[in-house]
Amino acid sequence: MKDLRDFPKVSLGIFPTPIQRLDNISRILGTNVWVKRDDMTGIGLGGNKIRKLEFLLADAIGQGAELVFTTGGAQSNHAMLTAASAAKLGLKAILILKKRGVTDVAGNIFLEKLMGTDVRFMDTDDYADIYAEMDRIAEETGLKAYKIPMGGSNALGTLGYVSCAEEISKQGIRFDHIVCAEGSGGTMAGMALGAKLFMPEAKVHGMMVDATDFVPVTLSLMREAAALLEAGVDITEKDFDLRPVWGEGYAIPSPEGNAAVSLMASKEGLFLDPVYTGKAFGGLIAMAKEGAFRPEDNVLFLHSGGAGGLFAVH
Repeated sequence: MKDLRDFPKVSLGIFPTPIQRLDNISRILGTNVWVKRDDMTGIGLGGNKIRKLEFLLADAIGQGAELVFTTGGAQSNHAMLTAASAAKLGLKAILILKKRGVTDVAGNIFLEKLMGTDVRFMDTDDYADIYAEMDRIAEETGLKAYKIPMGGSNALGTLGYVSCAEEISKQGIRFDHIVCAEGSGGTMAGMALGAKLFMPEAKVHGMMVDATDFVPVTLSLMREAAALLEAGVDITEKDFDLRPVWGEGYAIPSPEGNAAVSLMASKEGLFLDPVYTGKAFGGLIAMAKEGAFRPEDNVLFLHSGGAGGLFAVH
């Protein structure tokens, strides 16, 4: 198998991110709950996308790109962090976002304004329209362009969370369960593949914040990333567990997610967001109440960031 260090990366984040025990929540839920602080990755307000962007932007630079495109919802954490990372590396970024949700100058859009980012909205539900618009703009500018998919979720971006799993395996705690949000697939797929390679004793649970069928998405990304690594492993649905937590829909806060945001803030002084991490932690709470975890288990929650959304989506 190839070493992850064989793949070009740019240095953006502050790693390893810490793992902390949530003492108060552990008492409440009756098991050992820990948090992986990927909200502390060092660019913007932090978040999981930095691990992906280290690989993706290295690829962009390697291809001679001068312009970077990406997309997502109006309050996309990924889009904001792509703009911040591109600025740090001296690349021009254009964000083409779906005109859905909070498009006011608040939350991540406010942060993009602070950075002077070129943000454009499209009234479409089809990402194919957005990728076609990227091609049109690239041709118009005459710049060498690089397109990063929604969430940075392709095979190369997925390596960011394979790397995270390897990092966790070296931090001295044996985990029985790992819980993370699943919103575009790459973080969950990378964590599941990384656990299979470096922490086979851990079961990875993806909390689906979108009604997309994530089984084929996760399997495809895991297999493509494994092929890049020449890992030679058989990947099946048994390698991960998926749970629906989207409530009324993507980016629509749920009662369970909001309760989880409040619990984490009031008991641990940590801030989740209502779109991704709040709903994901709500899923972890539900699993604990259902008896999915033993008192002696170590359960790791991936805090993938997203604080900007707190100031726009309530």
